[in-house]
Amino acid sequence: MKKSQYKIDIKAPKNSVFDKMIDPKIYKKWTYAFNPTSHFEGSWEKGEKIKFIGFDDKGKKQGMLAEIAENIPGEFISIHHYGLVNGDDEITSGPEVEKWGPAFENYHFEENDGITTVTVEIDVVPEYADYFDKTWPEALKILKTISET
Repeated sequence: MKKSQYKIDIKAPKNSVFDKMIDPKIYKKWTYAFNPTSHFEGSWEKGEKIKFIGFDDKGKKQGMLAEIAENIPGEFISIHHYGLVNGDDEITSGPEVEKWGPAFENYHFEENDGITTVTVEIDVVPEYADYFDKTWPEALKILKTISET
């Protein structure tokens, strides 16, 4: 696994940015960069299961199965990815899962003089590094635009 980091400064209070990031309707908007049908099912509460999913070009549900490892409102969220979603199946073992897991996706929110710095740290399978290097900055720009309006 490769560790990647992405940052953006947003002119908005960190609690507002945090709340918007995990709001179901807004989540769909800022994660559009990854998949136009991107959404989540589940809860952002610590210890809860959550699925990050979208539909492939054939309309099949695909995505990641995860647990919220930590949620400190306005400060930090840690997501532990431990499986895959393939249609209605949750896959938690096998070669595809072993390639991805365990993987973490961590969000830090720091505010200074009305500017919130959002830092995203992710564990990435090397073959997807270029994809994430392109899409994460796009997604964060969308989050910035939404949060500043």
